[in-house]
Amino acid sequence: MQTKRTVFPSKFLPYALLAPQLAVTLVFFIWPAAQAVKSSFEREDPFGFRTTFIWFENYTRLFSEPGYVNALTKTAIFAVSVTLLSMSLSLLLAVAVNRVIRSNRAYTTMLVWPYAVAPVVVGILWWFMFNPTIGIAPYLLRAVGISWNHRVDGTQAMILVVIAASWKQISYNFLFFVAGLQSVPQSLNEAAAIDGAGPFKRFWTIVFPLLSPTTFFLLIVNINYAMFDTFGLIDATTNGGPNQATNILVYKVYADGFLGLNIGSSAAQSVVLMLIVIALTAIQFRYVERRVQY
Repeated sequence: MQTKRTVFPSKFLPYALLAPQLAVTLVFFIWPAAQAVKSSFEREDPFGFRTTFIWFENYTRLFSEPGYVNALTKTAIFAVSVTLLSMSLSLLLAVAVNRVIRSNRAYTTMLVWPYAVAPVVVGILWWFMFNPTIGIAPYLLRAVGISWNHRVDGTQAMILVVIAASWKQISYNFLFFVAGLQSVPQSLNEAAAIDGAGPFKRFWTIVFPLLSPTTFFLLIVNINYAMFDTFGLIDATTNGGPNQATNILVYKVYADGFLGLNIGSSAAQSVVLMLIVIALTAIQFRYVERRVQY
């Protein structure tokens, strides 16, 4: 198949068209990332008057610190829980919309609204609902014999931030799953139904394999979201507590750098977090993508 080739009247025009995007990438990603790598090899006094080059000392101290190992564990629990919960619920809602009320656009619009809410606002909303003193959720839970106080219970605090982060991301996943479901040819479902396959079997043998490119894309997006884009939510709900029970890596970077004024350690943590996400994405493309059916 021949592809149409664009010919520009001037050889400088393609570079001029790419320049704005390259400038944004350079200013907002490359330059801050380079500064973080540079700062991770330095030790700076709290007032910023003196900087000392210390090679890998920030990194060696990092992995011998119990608080950082705890943050790694909490981040793994948080990222896996948010990814599984948000993707499974959004797929369930998308299947319901696609099968039952496909013409009801109002229902779809309502499900999309949470994605427009800022993470900090999401955190405040769920903080109010699960507030042990004034929240409606602890009141209802007490009626069934569950005492809720995420201020002192680390497990309940983790459950709260996982629910809030998943609720925020369900809308995004829902849109992609609905689009993917509507692109599945109905003739395949009809042929399987004629052969006697039930709805559950048709979904797992026909629909879900055809959704694998969408699922693979959302898997990468959700892991990156849980690791990078949930700082505001954690800050608004639990501040990383109680007793560092919700102190995930991205929040620890902020706490050590801006509250503790330990810039070198904070920069080293951000570099390690970036390498973890890059490694996870590479592993997914190397091993998980093989099972994707395009």
